[in-house]
Amino acid sequence: MRTYPGRRAALVRPYAGSGTAKESNAGYRRLIAQGCTSLSVAFDRPTRLGRDSDTPLARGEVGRAGVAVDSLDDMRVLMDGIPLDRIATSMTIDAPAALLLLLYQLVAEERGIPADRLVGTVRNDVLGAYLTHGACVFPLRPALRLAADVFAYCKDELPRWNALSISRRHLAETGASAAQQIAFALASGVEYVRTAVAAGLDEDDIAAVRRQLAGLRAAPPNRDVEAAALALLQRIEDLGGAVAAIEHGFPQREIERHTRLVAGVRAPRTEDAGEWTDPAVEARQAERIAKLRAWRDQERVDLHMAALRKAASGPGNVLHPMKEALAAGATVGETCAALRETWDTCAPPDPDPAPIPTNGPGQGRRTRVVHE
Repeated sequence: MRTYPGRRAALVRPYAGSGTAKESNAGYRRLIAQGCTSLSVAFDRPTRLGRDSDTPLARGEVGRAGVAVDSLDDMRVLMDGIPLDRIATSMTIDAPAALLLLLYQLVAEERGIPADRLVGTVRNDVLGAYLTHGACVFPLRPALRLAADVFAYCKDELPRWNALSISRRHLAETGASAAQQIAFALASGVEYVRTAVAAGLDEDDIAAVRRQLAGLRAAPPNRDVEAAALALLQRIEDLGGAVAAIEHGFPQREIERHTRLVAGVRAPRTEDAGEWTDPAVEARQAERIAKLRAWRDQERVDLHMAALRKAASGPGNVLHPMKEALAAGATVGETCAALRETWDTCAPPDPDPAPIPTNGPGQGRRTRVVHE
């Protein structure tokens, strides 16, 4: 959660990654050879949704608009020859952020690089991802619990890593007005802060999130936008916070209302760019997964996956058993499936959500951390 010391005011951080880990690694090496000191890694849609490349749901999407990472072996290939202790890495990933961060840490540890020397950011904006493009990996409240576990883990293990990045960009691409962008991003940030505090983190641990919120608050360019954003924030608070508001469909309906008023407001999403995927990429990833499952110690994987399910059903931080499972050869899809078994599956945004309650301020359903 803390920002890392000595960070330059402007870093060259190209947004890169597509196809297989090997192909993306070649691009990263070229960028570093040209003097880049940081990288921004884009993951394909199956990875962002916690699905393995060999599942039917991934068909046609493997390696499209991002790199496919299914296992520790893929992360080894992706970061081969990259000086992890001398660059900053930003990962465009939300609900599965914990898994990709752990894979990155495992690769560094294999090279003898201490975790406290790793610098970077995971987006980890699970509320924004659900709201703007229906990225539905875990139900919202368990997804918040996982985000809190990432906050706590970074505090203890990766002190120079930023565990959250809140952006208005995807809200803008969805068609949200300036006031809606500010209000909904701020509401999500407030929810993350509340979740972190409820999980036992202190002010220093959430300082980076508070700085992001301060930046969002300073964003209104005029008083009209500020007033509209504050009114939306108050409505969200009346409903019980960002999660309750999303469950009631409030921000979704507000954005849809705005898009009907402004013709052509919807812009293409940059991370979903690309009209096709190479079938050979999908075949290579499926072959890699098949070999992994044939060679790994399945009993060891099963042991750590059982520990992960136990942690997910209780108050413990799931990242510790998750790291052991990934180190043993569990795939991203298998690990997310184990969490879904405990936390249930996630339904996509309801096109006809529950009516918004008419109760007064502060009477809405307040968010809670799913630890029990």
